[in-house]
Amino acid sequence: MTLWTASTAAAATGGESHGDWVATGVSIDTRSLQAGDLFVALQAARDGHDFVAQALEKGAAAALVSRIPEGLENAPLLLVKDVLRALEDMARAARGRAQKVIAVTGSVGKTGTKEMLRVALRDQGRVHAAEKSFNNQWGVPLTLARMPRNTDFAVIEIGMNHPGEIAPLSALARPDVAIITNVAPVHMAAFDSLAGIAAEKAAIVRGMTGTAVLNGDGEMADLLRRLAQAEGVEVLQFGGGDGNALRLLSARVGDGFTDVQAEMPEGPLEFCIGGAGRHFALNALAVLGAVRAAGADVKRAAAALENWHPPAGRGERWAIGGLTLIDDSYNANPLSMSVALEALANSPGRKLAVLGDMLELGQQERALHAELAGHPAVDVIDTFHCVGPLMRNFYDALPPEKRGQWVETAAELLPRVADLPEMADIVMVKGSLGAKVGLIVDAIKDLGDARALDITGES
Repeated sequence: MTLWTASTAAAATGGESHGDWVATGVSIDTRSLQAGDLFVALQAARDGHDFVAQALEKGAAAALVSRIPEGLENAPLLLVKDVLRALEDMARAARGRAQKVIAVTGSVGKTGTKEMLRVALRDQGRVHAAEKSFNNQWGVPLTLARMPRNTDFAVIEIGMNHPGEIAPLSALARPDVAIITNVAPVHMAAFDSLAGIAAEKAAIVRGMTGTAVLNGDGEMADLLRRLAQAEGVEVLQFGGGDGNALRLLSARVGDGFTDVQAEMPEGPLEFCIGGAGRHFALNALAVLGAVRAAGADVKRAAAALENWHPPAGRGERWAIGGLTLIDDSYNANPLSMSVALEALANSPGRKLAVLGDMLELGQQERALHAELAGHPAVDVIDTFHCVGPLMRNFYDALPPEKRGQWVETAAELLPRVADLPEMADIVMVKGSLGAKVGLIVDAIKDLGDARALDITGES
């Protein structure tokens, strides 16, 4: 399928096209580039112009560049003043290919919610969604630039690390529907308060004219609603509280699934999702609210969520012999840690948690780690191994009988991995990506034949 031609890309960017080429994809990485892709030579940690020749050798249709690399004067190129700006121009041009655009942001659960939307809508139309966590200043325009023509539903994930990031990305996507999963003390090093994070998340609604699906629980719920209404959008709130239009009545958590009972504007709804945790049930309500706002069938979408499973490193469950592993090693903050502990506490058998540092929490980082020791789930979980200098604050605040081992780095805990099947029936590993607790996940999987568990708990 043709995505871009030399002429359409030049028209979108105002660039100068060298050669008559046709691109069937868009890539920024030669390692994953497919034949026929337009290679975008971004300048990030490394200058993409240094890889243009390699991209063309691998079959790239052309390269988007701001200068002509030496020896490639006759190569198929699109020459522009600024490569990232040109990618954004392509994104703006491609936005019109979708009937409905749904944007997702929030402190926790963006990627899982984006994938829920993909599953919920895929039998109701052509769905285009971001790969992995492509939610930043290059990920959002790249996702839009890759969008095929005649897309029915586009799902765009939008993230941030600093103030002022979300509004311009939302302006590119121009969503018809926007979800804010929640607001939590994440990236606090860049914000003065939780209200500042809420305001940044709410920037996703600027310029849109459709529906904002907002978390109606928590201390920032009223602020989110006011900020959205100030932009003139319809507000649909989800949560467990009485005032939510999409209300969670119950979430029965099993081994790898959650049975959900909810009250929707149209009446009661029961469904099952392929992930274990009340937080997944809440995200599912947000998804169904977005489905409703996008004009799709809510009951069909709810039924489809049985086929959804948490993305890699975000709550996946694995069977290794008689041991169950919960891999939640991709990211961590106080909210996601809280819901992960709750999910583990609701699991059967002897429970062990391996917890790594939560990063980017600012001046309150030590206190936020220590406060986790007061979580009700701590009383139910048998043992905690802890990784990292910040998680030492949690470890020291634990009751002595709950303390396993504390180590400075994840690598130091690897010799203990072989003991885990004797210590627990279920092990959860969670921490920020920089804590590298994924090393422990890999080591546990290497203990035997690791098999992903489906919604029934069977491999």
